[in-house]
Amino acid sequence: MSREARWNALLELVGRNGRVEVEDAAATLDVSAATIRRDLDQLAEQQLLTRTRGGAVAHGVGYELALRYKAGRHAPEKQAIGRAVSELIAMGEVVGLTGGTTLTEVARSLATRSDVAGDTAAGLGAQPALTVVTNALNIANELVIRPQIKIVVTGGVARPQSYELTGPLASGVLGEITLDVAVLGVNAIDTERGAYVHHEGEASINRLLAQQAQRVVVAADSSKIGKRAFARVCDLAQVDFLVTDKGIAPEAVARFSEAGVTVVAV
Repeated sequence: MSREARWNALLELVGRNGRVEVEDAAATLDVSAATIRRDLDQLAEQQLLTRTRGGAVAHGVGYELALRYKAGRHAPEKQAIGRAVSELIAMGEVVGLTGGTTLTEVARSLATRSDVAGDTAAGLGAQPALTVVTNALNIANELVIRPQIKIVVTGGVARPQSYELTGPLASGVLGEITLDVAVLGVNAIDTERGAYVHHEGEASINRLLAQQAQRVVVAADSSKIGKRAFARVCDLAQVDFLVTDKGIAPEAVARFSEAGVTVVAV
């Protein structure tokens, strides 16, 4: 097993159980205890967990995997969700995108859509095929090379876990613009409580994006449905579409529909 695969597995164990013991992890991953100790020390240096005697615990209350370690989780579902969200967006619209692995797939699907990728007029000074407003540095980095897409990046302080910009500088930019559609990546969505993320700064920016948009799309794989996270983004009254995978339970689809949310399961 590669080091990256071990690190992913260790972070998954910490995220699921809140802690991990060296001997248990060594047996689970079929490596030596010395290797696990070294891995945990290196992950602690990156502030992805907190080292303890005999193991490690989750780093902070609102524990979350760093973005680079989440990319492989539910990857096929996220790619399908990205394509489905892309189909809800019309040419010429102004689109707000938050960060996260699912929203990264949304951005990639938008960039490779035949009508967007084939629009060469934007390179001649005409209106762009799409305008994307984002607080996610990795998404801006991927889209900035696309001449058909106009990129607007908020200011703010970057969070290494998600590459998202948060804080008053980001809020200042978003308060001055309007969006046709906001696409929100969330850590949890519940039919009674609404949409949540782990970090309060990200929740504030996501909430402002939703307020500035004519319609709101939440993109979340089914593992996030019925869950709660630390910071609330918005209630379901603000959400027009939930795009998820076919793992969503039929009763959950019914409850979201009753709340006025159109569910697209792909």
